[in-house]
Amino acid sequence: MLPEKTKILAVDDIEDNLTALEALLSGEGIELVKARSGAQALEMLLVEDVALALLDVQMPGMDGFELAELMRGTERTRRVPIIFLTAVGRDEQRRFRGYESGAIDYLVKPVDPDIVRAKVALFVELFRQRQELARERDQHAAALARNQAHTDNSPLAIVEFDAGQHIVSWSAGAERMFGWRASEVAGFRALELDWLDPEDAAAFGALIGEMIAGRQLRAMQPLRMRTSVGVTIDCECYCSALLDGRGRLLSVNVQILDVTERKRAEDTQRLLIGELNHRVKNTLASVQAIAVQTLRHSSGPSDFAPTFTGRIHALARAHSLLSSTTWQGASLRELIEGQLDIGTVNPTQLLMDGPELELAPELALHVALILHELVTNAHKYGALSTATGSVSLVWGIDADQLQIVWREQGGPPVLPATRKGFGTALIERSLKAEGGSARVDHAQDGIVWTLTLPHSPRISRVTPPRPKEEPLLVEIIDSDRQLAGRSVLIIEDEPLVAMEIADLLEERGARVSGIAASQMEALAAIADGGIDAALLDGNLQGRSVETVAAALAEAAIPFAFVTGYGRENLPDGFERHMILTKPFSRDALLRCAAMLFAGHPTDVPAGIIDVAVLPGSGAA
Repeated sequence: MLPEKTKILAVDDIEDNLTALEALLSGEGIELVKARSGAQALEMLLVEDVALALLDVQMPGMDGFELAELMRGTERTRRVPIIFLTAVGRDEQRRFRGYESGAIDYLVKPVDPDIVRAKVALFVELFRQRQELARERDQHAAALARNQAHTDNSPLAIVEFDAGQHIVSWSAGAERMFGWRASEVAGFRALELDWLDPEDAAAFGALIGEMIAGRQLRAMQPLRMRTSVGVTIDCECYCSALLDGRGRLLSVNVQILDVTERKRAEDTQRLLIGELNHRVKNTLASVQAIAVQTLRHSSGPSDFAPTFTGRIHALARAHSLLSSTTWQGASLRELIEGQLDIGTVNPTQLLMDGPELELAPELALHVALILHELVTNAHKYGALSTATGSVSLVWGIDADQLQIVWREQGGPPVLPATRKGFGTALIERSLKAEGGSARVDHAQDGIVWTLTLPHSPRISRVTPPRPKEEPLLVEIIDSDRQLAGRSVLIIEDEPLVAMEIADLLEERGARVSGIAASQMEALAAIADGGIDAALLDGNLQGRSVETVAAALAEAAIPFAFVTGYGRENLPDGFERHMILTKPFSRDALLRCAAMLFAGHPTDVPAGIIDVAVLPGSGAA
């Protein structure tokens, strides 16, 4: 792009003189703006920016001197250089008047062309330099404005120190962060204010000293700093030494970031990870102990599998209840209802009554296992082993103790046990560990367990239980007939779980079309087709399965979620699809898969399938 021509104003009442000037100055990057009178020149100066004005002195009406005086009296044209060009008035008096009216030169015609071109070129160059300086001034002003806006609006506190460690700049962000105004801290040293935590003050002073001495140009240092009201906050200080062109220190710039909330979040994260590690290890230790003790008291694999799985399900159910309250506690009533929800107890055979109580997490896990053992023993040997039997479960607070009474009626004759099994030992030791006790009475019409626990802060009265999602009530389905020959896609990123699902389905005659462990593999399998139904994990490698669920729905492939998540953690828009909760039993998995072929999954009420493993049934 060609540079814009510089404009020169030429004023003469004789057209030939203007034409001669235009010819003289052509080819110099100059555009000559011509006026035939003083009035016309003033009009042009209102809209044109000129580098120089060449004025004739002798003109009708307004002469050159008058025009020059008017130009000097107007702000817009005050600084325009003026050269008079005249053919008359060689006397010193007229020359002096020309200079007095504001001219910088006075040339008498005929003029020397070289002198005119040289003078015009000089003022054109000066004009261009002024324009460049004006542009740079505007750019610097804009940059300073942007920098000031950034400084004022930044969440950082920006502070500058001079070579004597005195505060010379205190940003609006510093005022917001620390509470002092710039006028209150200007000129003070950092160590003279109650600004730095005493334990960090020396380290900060040493760092600034190193930067002033030139031994360190940049550094980041975490510091504890104080606000004007004495509140200590955690900060990260990013320090830079600002130098001039010769490498001499101008100031030390310190940008301060308040990381108090981040530090608290990191501390909380470490605490949560430690707590999670503790609880996972405790859970694994419990599972290991349950496995060893169940194996020790089992007559064989057929007895071990359902008993062990049932105990794991009881533990998992209690974990789900605790997770729903962020591990604050679990309702005793909900722990009991959990046995109904997963089908271990026929609701018509159980009568329960008692106040609303909440148990602390560890106590809730112990009580969950105790309830499961009571139900399991009742199924094997007691009132729940017959259709006419019933159980009464009543609890209440009496004399600073929680008392739970389990009473069976209508079952087979009860005889005292010849040996103490694992279930009885678990009940007694769990209560003893909590400072309580267990007593069993073999009454004529059924066994009676009286369980007591101290009414400590770990047991508290609560409001009525929260609404919960009801389990899915389904009709009895012939899973062998429904699954035989069907093609099922398993979408699961845990290899052991995927293998178990595949084995169970293939045992019932289904064909596993594939196992997808990632979203990409799942979408590719869906695109290939040939799938009658799918079992979809609630999360794949830490990512949402919303895209996969949408692809299955678009392909009209019935599917169910197989997950440890609750409904609230699954993708939106699939509320009518079934959930098979982990850990699951063999019966629950087969029933869920069979239901996918019994009709479209939205033809049945959606909910959670969690079928219990009763004594004598298989388990996965």
